[in-house]
Amino acid sequence: MNGTDAAHKLAILISIAFGVPVPFRSIYREGIDRLTPDDLRYASEFGYCIKLLAVARKAGDSVEARVHPTMVALDHIMANVNGVYNAIYLEGDFVGPNLYYGYGAGKRATGSAVVSDLMVLARQIRSGVKNLMPPLAHVKPERGEISIQPIEDLRCSYYFRFSAVDRPGVLSKISGVLGENDISIYSVIQKGRELDGSVPVVMLTHEAKESSVRKALARMEGMDVLTDKTMTIRVEASK
Repeated sequence: MNGTDAAHKLAILISIAFGVPVPFRSIYREGIDRLTPDDLRYASEFGYCIKLLAVARKAGDSVEARVHPTMVALDHIMANVNGVYNAIYLEGDFVGPNLYYGYGAGKRATGSAVVSDLMVLARQIRSGVKNLMPPLAHVKPERGEISIQPIEDLRCSYYFRFSAVDRPGVLSKISGVLGENDISIYSVIQKGRELDGSVPVVMLTHEAKESSVRKALARMEGMDVLTDKTMTIRVEASK
């Protein structure tokens, strides 16, 4: 629920990819506990689904490492990973996109993976070969630890769901704060009145910086036109 399991798996995958250990606590993580059925419905109206993704990406001398609910375009291959299935999506400089897909839970899948590792070790012992494949797939790490990029430096598109008072000028006030922080709106969904008198205002933005988004949302906390905390979802696989 809170993304901890996915963050542990991401730490292992980053270590294998770059040959150095990654401190688990340096990985940003956010769970799915605040998502509502309305968010799933609005995402679908925009042409997306919502998945809990663990994302790692090389960013200069550092690496993005984050776990959070993410909007994925419905025509992206990752949108079709459902149920007990898990997937790892890779993009290489020369090989392009690759997808590794299969069961992510269950005694048979887990048992198969464990036995596979034992068979590799048994064959190495029988052949008198040691360390044929180093634990992190690298012979010698170039450095002791990799730098994780702060989540505040992330740039992506965002989904916002505001609960707003039903009166004129509300949308312009919200848009004004976003504009002051260099956040451009891509699309808006505004529904009718809810039972408690507030209305949902749902937005999809163009690419923006995480630090700017946090600054804008902090500014909005004091606005009397909003009746609840804003729901924010990052967009990873755009249309």
